[in-house]
Amino acid sequence: MTHTQPSAAASTELVRRHAVQGATLMTILHAIQDEIGYVPDTAIAPLAQALSLSRAEVHGVITYYHHFRSAPPARVTVQLCRAEACRSMGTEALKEHIEGRTGCRFDSGHAEDTELESVFCLGQCALSPALMINGELHARVSPAKFDRLYAAAQTKVAEVTA
Repeated sequence: MTHTQPSAAASTELVRRHAVQGATLMTILHAIQDEIGYVPDTAIAPLAQALSLSRAEVHGVITYYHHFRSAPPARVTVQLCRAEACRSMGTEALKEHIEGRTGCRFDSGHAEDTELESVFCLGQCALSPALMINGELHARVSPAKFDRLYAAAQTKVAEVTA
């Protein structure tokens, strides 16, 4: 999936809004991603300049932490807990169902308008298996429940983009 990065001027303005006195690199990265959905490559140089860091240091933090994206997210992002408690409650079978239903593979980038990501604990161990769809937490997810949630997420995205 190709995407257009914000212009250098737009990225500089984005960084300026978030690089307030006392803000750390992590705080600014989270704020940028919360605002536009990812941290664009064009923001690296202004971030480095604003914080007196090298571009390599900024890039290293973005690529080290799995949470940060350097490209816009898919329209529907499914994050499935693959930690031990969820595994003991059938998350691996649910993973297979989700891949079959969506036509996507976990942790392999976008396919169509869906992205599947593994995460390792959503704090719902007593209610596993758990997952998030577009940032919304769901527990005790069965294949049938996933199908309903996924269809609803696709419908919601279609309504927003229409």
